[in-house]
Amino acid sequence: MSAPNRPPMPQTPPPGAPPRQQGPWMPPSVRSIEDTGLNLISISDLVIKVLYFSGLLTGQRVAELVKLPFVGVIDGVMEFLKRSKYVEVVGQSGFGEAGSQYKISGLGTDKAKEVLERSRYAGECPVTYDQYVAAMKAQSRSRMTATPDVMKKALGHLVISERMYEKVGAAFNSGKSMFLWGPPGNGKTTISEAVGRIVLGADLWIPYAFDVDGQVIRVFDNVNHEVLETPELETGGQQGRPTGVKRDPRWIRIRRPMIIVGGELTMAGLDLIYDPINKYYEAPFQVKSNGGLFLIDDFGRQQARPRDLLNRWIVPLEKGVDYLTLATGRKIEMPFNVLIVFSTNIDPSDLVDEAFLRRIRHKIEVGDPSPKEFIEIFKRACEAKRVPYDESGLKYLIQEWYVKKERKYRAVHPRDILDQLIDIARYMNRPPQMTPDLIDRACDSYFVMLS
Repeated sequence: MSAPNRPPMPQTPPPGAPPRQQGPWMPPSVRSIEDTGLNLISISDLVIKVLYFSGLLTGQRVAELVKLPFVGVIDGVMEFLKRSKYVEVVGQSGFGEAGSQYKISGLGTDKAKEVLERSRYAGECPVTYDQYVAAMKAQSRSRMTATPDVMKKALGHLVISERMYEKVGAAFNSGKSMFLWGPPGNGKTTISEAVGRIVLGADLWIPYAFDVDGQVIRVFDNVNHEVLETPELETGGQQGRPTGVKRDPRWIRIRRPMIIVGGELTMAGLDLIYDPINKYYEAPFQVKSNGGLFLIDDFGRQQARPRDLLNRWIVPLEKGVDYLTLATGRKIEMPFNVLIVFSTNIDPSDLVDEAFLRRIRHKIEVGDPSPKEFIEIFKRACEAKRVPYDESGLKYLIQEWYVKKERKYRAVHPRDILDQLIDIARYMNRPPQMTPDLIDRACDSYFVMLS
């Protein structure tokens, strides 16, 4: 696929990009405007918009809103805006310049309206494209390797075979793609989530947004990203104590992302989402998933054809880069460090042909549990639900509701049946027990629409 007029993927850290670090990557310190990778004008334009929308603000509050340190960066920006007569100091709240209260002037209002014509983005200051790419590459090397011990830690609470441990572990180590298929209710999503939490690693630094030639692309999403607490000051010196130097606050520490989408996924959701009113972009799912896992659940039930969805991933999976298109038609290269998991209960042969499946690195069938596994799952479910396990009750359940009705076991059945049984027992003001009458009532309700 050709991608003309795109910024090249940086091979060496360019000016303004995070310097190479020893150990896990962390945001570098910011002590000057030059350290941000941006210029005085672009930061000033952002501050003008913040003041325009917010009204009266102290210098420190401006710094907090745009996520830049006051000393060394915002103090210089506010001085520039004062000299340009775009802002006025109208009071004092606290000590020093950071406590000065700023108000946008009439000239500043005109300037703000001019800037807002280009973009109404007035949030956290973006990092540069080069900084984002360099950081994602540096953090791609910190993933854990799946081993038998790691897999036991991740999936020990589930009842699955040793062969399944091996297949799933190998798929996660590939870091590429995985196709999980099989009947509903046997844990395809649960397996992906459980292993992802362990294998992907503990944390990841991402920016609130990044800038491509003046175009802002928002990355952080408080719905899909789980924020982790982190010290504000860099550590170092004796015994890892804070050095007094603040990390770049434009970066936020999150748990490595695990984004799950289902039938709502469209092809448009896999490209930059442009807001024509506010004139900035929202990053697509795969960018928000960078460094983590992107699970396409119920694959084959999306509005887009399965073939089109798979075609969309051919280049990213093979090249490790993705191509995104700006509203202007310009294409940009993005690092693609995402483990994509396709999960479906539809027969793979009904979705795509062999040529397409060949492009998926690992294909794993998550089948029905064996009778022995089903019994073990039921025992664990009883313990978790605090329902006394009764072997004769389980034999009755299996004989009456599985053997006689030729029903297949599903891993999710024990949990769901016990939930039904508990609800019915509570209504009847009885203790939840595995008696034939409560089992019959629970199953009669649960299996109404199931084969």
